[in-house]
Amino acid sequence: MKVLFVGPSLWGVSYDPYGLDVRPPARQGDLHRAVLEGADAIGLVDGVFGFVPSVWHKEILFALKQGVRVLGAASLGALRAAECAPFGMEAVGPIARSYRDGHRIEDADVCLAHAPGELDFMPLSEPLVDVEATVVAMAGRGLATQSEARDLLAAAQSIYFADRTVDEIVSTAGLPHLRAAYREARIGAKTADALLLIEHLRTLPAGRGPAPDWQFVESDAWRHYLRNMAA
Repeated sequence: MKVLFVGPSLWGVSYDPYGLDVRPPARQGDLHRAVLEGADAIGLVDGVFGFVPSVWHKEILFALKQGVRVLGAASLGALRAAECAPFGMEAVGPIARSYRDGHRIEDADVCLAHAPGELDFMPLSEPLVDVEATVVAMAGRGLATQSEARDLLAAAQSIYFADRTVDEIVSTAGLPHLRAAYREARIGAKTADALLLIEHLRTLPAGRGPAPDWQFVESDAWRHYLRNMAA
């Protein structure tokens, strides 16, 4: 069984889910449950945070210790892939690799606000990684000057992630006339990496691999977590 946790990163995008157990953005305990339910491989793209506990590194280590391949990309998956790479979690796509290699360090670069599951996790703000790709495209296509592109990026970087909408970006930059150009050139960097993860996940062989040679420590926090899950 190949499990994929995804939400806003693939909102509005048509893709073939054949062979994948597609689940909503992950929260603490979801990856652990997927392992207990028989997952051979897990693709982590989107996850929730703030109002509920986020995906725990310990449950990723638990999965890896069971021989489960765990891939991360685009969003929370990119962050966890960078943090757990030394233990075998796989970073897929340019965003995840940029975190893994230390070229990108801010969690907020991939964060966005989104609607609930009833609205299919529709994005409500612009992640900075998408803004970066979009302003480069605008400049390359002659839709913005290099100076305007720098102003748009600086504006986006100054805005709290949940408030980083297209309207807020162009307004803060003092370039409201570029609203339509931004929308025309918009690049979904997170979407592209999520699709790469799906392609990679599909190619993995069935069955779990051998357990890695490092020790999984059943800490007090892990035992406390297991008791809460059982309750």
